[in-house]
Amino acid sequence: MGLDHLDLLIIAVYLAGITLFGLRFRKRQRSMRDYFLADRNIPWWAISLSIVAAETSTLTIISIPGLAYDSNLTFLQVVMGYVVGRIIISFVLLPHYFRGDLYTAYQLIERRFGPQLRTVTAGLFLLTRAAAEGVRVYAVSIVVGIALGTGEITSIAVITILTLIYTFEGGLAAVIWTDVVQTFIYVGGTLVGLVTILHLVPGGWPSVHAIADNLHKLRILDTPINLRFPYLDLSKPYTLWAGIIGGAFLTTASHGTDQLIVQRLLAARNQKQSVLALLSSGIAILFQFALFLVVGVMLYAYYQVPSAVFGKADRIYPTFIVSKMPHGISGLLIAAILAAAMSNLSAALNSLSSSSMFDFYFRFRPDTDENKRLRVSRLATVMWSVVLFGLAIVALHWVGRVVEVGLQIASVTYGALLGVFLLGVLTKRANQNGAILGMICGFSVELYLWLGSHVPWTWWVAIGTCVTFTVGYAASFVMPAKSSA
Repeated sequence: MGLDHLDLLIIAVYLAGITLFGLRFRKRQRSMRDYFLADRNIPWWAISLSIVAAETSTLTIISIPGLAYDSNLTFLQVVMGYVVGRIIISFVLLPHYFRGDLYTAYQLIERRFGPQLRTVTAGLFLLTRAAAEGVRVYAVSIVVGIALGTGEITSIAVITILTLIYTFEGGLAAVIWTDVVQTFIYVGGTLVGLVTILHLVPGGWPSVHAIADNLHKLRILDTPINLRFPYLDLSKPYTLWAGIIGGAFLTTASHGTDQLIVQRLLAARNQKQSVLALLSSGIAILFQFALFLVVGVMLYAYYQVPSAVFGKADRIYPTFIVSKMPHGISGLLIAAILAAAMSNLSAALNSLSSSSMFDFYFRFRPDTDENKRLRVSRLATVMWSVVLFGLAIVALHWVGRVVEVGLQIASVTYGALLGVFLLGVLTKRANQNGAILGMICGFSVELYLWLGSHVPWTWWVAIGTCVTFTVGYAASFVMPAKSSA
């Protein structure tokens, strides 16, 4: 069927409208506190929706349905772990972030261990976040290429430039409030898509249920009936324990040590509101992933052909939108997917810029006046947009489901980061030298798990965290401390 003029109009109106909406916040940026923390005056519910949008990208919307199309609903076990991780962060890490006037997660590391480890952790964040975000930006080209027929590079460039415009001008306030709008757009659009698919499958939901149930596609839990804890099958990524344990470690790292999310938590009015935002986002993310997975199951009931017919499983949902959805609805759904892409990209640009400035530039030029700080911070935002554009081009040649590739890249370093943070907040004996050695060992183990083993990515963060914490704590007893608190 393809898109018609109505669809293209809806997409154009969305792109123009969200960019202009984000630009409304440019006059409020008078200081670093305004630009990177939105003056710490954002209500909890807006931060909650922004957290959901920040961890939801185009690759989530197109790849999670593809995952369910090929398998079942067992990915929800990982999302259950996401909720557990948020509870851990609320009690273990957040109280430390609200002791003092912090702008980045890695200032906490310097306060506890010293400047060297802050440099290492912040540098690791910049490298990992940029690489993972490159995959997410690449995912945009899959959708736009199918929908509009534009080249992959052109598609990536258009979205990057439009997102840069309002992120450059409006700072974190623009990022968060556009996230709120975009969350409603892509969740609402997906709900419309779900209802539309349901009407297109002969027999409706009873038919979908019968087809899916017969192939075990509605299965959520993968574990023995008695739920014995020793059942730790390290050959399968989506078992109950891999999901809950692995998902909890992954989220504790991504939401507790990654500047992308920590920056939002620091923008809350107080610690109580920050906790409320974090926990409520867990409920929202559980609903959201369930929605995307069910869409994938319904798509299988509609097509009932192997995903290889589409080239990649990631192409199934956007192909369905363009070729089968009624005009108007297809334009709305493409706009919804672009909404997720732009919200995630804007979050990455602002967090990468804030860490670059506070963890590196301003440390060596502390006397820089406020006006120059704002100018340099905006230039850093532009620089990171160019870097992410380049990494997205590189990602064009990667294979595999993009959502899993993105999670694997992040998981390679998250264990080392989380291990260091836990050494800082849970122990008093750990010192900077021991923590650095632990971090090197944890990161090395995670690299091996990625490149030289068959252990699923859901276990990498848990293993890396345990190695980092154990080696770092033990080494602190035998290595002299340069800085400790």
